[in-house]
Amino acid sequence: MTRLGLGGLALLIGAGTLAGETSRGFRQLLDAVVRIDVREYAYEAGAKRFQSGVGSGVIVSADGLILTNAHVVGPRAVEINVTLANLERVSAELVGWDHWTDLALLRLDPDEIARKDHQFAVARFGVSTRLEPGETVYAVGTPHGLTRTVTRGIISNPRRFFADSRGVKGYETGQFNTWLQTDAAINPGNSGGPLVTANGRIVGINSRGYSGADNLGFAIPSATAKQVMEGLARHGKITRSYVGIVPGALRDLEEFYELELNRGMLINSVDPGSPAAEAGLRGGDILLAIDGVPVDGRFPEQLPPIKHLIASRPLGSELIFSIKRSDTTQDYRLVTEELVSRVGDESVVEVWGLSIREVSRPYARENQLPNEDGVLVIGVQRGFPAAVAGLSTGDVITKINDRPIRTIIDVVQAAENYQEAPQQVLVEARRKFRVSLYVLKP
Repeated sequence: MTRLGLGGLALLIGAGTLAGETSRGFRQLLDAVVRIDVREYAYEAGAKRFQSGVGSGVIVSADGLILTNAHVVGPRAVEINVTLANLERVSAELVGWDHWTDLALLRLDPDEIARKDHQFAVARFGVSTRLEPGETVYAVGTPHGLTRTVTRGIISNPRRFFADSRGVKGYETGQFNTWLQTDAAINPGNSGGPLVTANGRIVGINSRGYSGADNLGFAIPSATAKQVMEGLARHGKITRSYVGIVPGALRDLEEFYELELNRGMLINSVDPGSPAAEAGLRGGDILLAIDGVPVDGRFPEQLPPIKHLIASRPLGSELIFSIKRSDTTQDYRLVTEELVSRVGDESVVEVWGLSIREVSRPYARENQLPNEDGVLVIGVQRGFPAAVAGLSTGDVITKINDRPIRTIIDVVQAAENYQEAPQQVLVEARRKFRVSLYVLKP
């Protein structure tokens, strides 16, 4: 067996070794892959709880930037430790995350790196758009805590589409890109590690595997990962435009709409109160072109690039949608607004046993709320004042002691006043389309 130091790895795959096809680039890639240990908090059933997790990442810049998954490290992380290829452990901080693509960017502590004179390699990106089915790839990471493990497989499908991608910590994800499907083994702990070619170039960031299924792993293409990484490095977040259409594939529907093949995209539905709704669009319309550029949404795999095209426009952009409705075609002018998650900021009021979330614009629109004021109850703890009073998950608190509640801060302030001088508190909450009163007792 070929022996390598800590900067390399002895790899035995099948009947032979990887040494014959391992290049200097691949060895450098191995030295850039890291293990990530995270401690973070979560709000569950009216209480704040801490949990730990293990994932993978890859160093992508000389100043210690690490690309990983958003479901590995998020804004609630309180401690992030990175194990380098030389087995040294270094702390890191979150630069930014993007749940829409399941990507996050970390930075190694520069003072700690300088003080201890740690050395590390930097990985390089490949071109994911050139991948073909059957091409050999390697997944590198920390499956089940086994640091710097390499598995080999092929690209099973370079443009896999998911109609309903699993969310990241409850947030939306996977709407603006297709995925690389591979049969290289991807297990828990591999998340955030690189999917690479034989020369060590990153063509994907491993994101998910299907439990109970054989050889079904998925990675975010490097074309998407590199773009998001650059945005996070500059701004700490990715800002996207939104118009409020839910697209659908036209396959098998062309004859009903009297359309030529490969022309147009179905608008399945329109979000209430969105720019598209205000412009007059509705479900069942056919989008033929955006700013005069024809749209082809015949197949599901073609929908994410169309959504990405809209999302990548600057906020406040005016778009002209050419719409076919029945036998007529008409242009509609839409002005984009910022895309926001339906999941707002969260907090916990432990004295009341209450987990709460700010009402986001999408949530208010979906549930036909008059505005975004109030906070959503996402959990109550048995035996505490909120549960005893009758508050439950899904309620929207609008007033406390007859004072309007607009944000989480208003609830936290009311709870602090309650702690200073315990007394009965009158809470007004909306449940579906009814408003009820609840009394929280000391």
